[in-house]
Amino acid sequence: MRLILLFLSCFVFAFAEAQTYEVGLWAGGSNVIADVGSTKYVNPSDLAIGGIIKWNRSNRHSFRASLIYSSISNDDDRSDDQSRVDRNYNFDYNLLEASVGLEYTFWEWELYSGKPHVTPYIYTGITAFSYGSHALNSSGLLEQYDREIDFAIPFILGVKTNITDHLILGAEIGARFTFTDNLDGSNPTGDLADRQDLKFGNENNKDWYVFSGVTLSYTFGRKPCYCNF
Repeated sequence: MRLILLFLSCFVFAFAEAQTYEVGLWAGGSNVIADVGSTKYVNPSDLAIGGIIKWNRSNRHSFRASLIYSSISNDDDRSDDQSRVDRNYNFDYNLLEASVGLEYTFWEWELYSGKPHVTPYIYTGITAFSYGSHALNSSGLLEQYDREIDFAIPFILGVKTNITDHLILGAEIGARFTFTDNLDGSNPTGDLADRQDLKFGNENNKDWYVFSGVTLSYTFGRKPCYCNF
């Protein structure tokens, strides 16, 4: 019980008196790794933009949340695989993701030292996203028939630096391992889930999407008095 009270007191004190926040913008590009289009893992071809907030819980880790909106597309014409080029499928829709998780810096990240800092970081957590569900129509073309909400695990690697006392610049590449195989329309869900004639590609692999971009955030709040947890 004492441990719980100590944790709550520390938590309340941190938010009330001694916290460091970051609020900023995220901008970059996106690409899908699936059964349609290019097979390149990092190939930002569509615009992505969003916002990001952080609570720097210590000089080594931060709680982070983000909301990113992106157009998502791919075309077999972009592939190096001739069989895909001959097939000539393509899709295009908008994706909105919300993510929360933990960012961990490899080196000490001390915003109040008055000195420039550069550190690589990793981030993971849980992501929910909304996307356009596609399936083959009677003409043999991929067509959107619904929107779905699904989940993913993000794996993000980046580097950041403080360019002024209050501005933080970062660059990152983040792959999202999704729990769906239909980012490309190859494995329809819902009412079309039993239509084997609409399925194609490798049904044993889930799809991925990748965001590559930069962040610019503004930091504010009093110098933290970190509690251990």
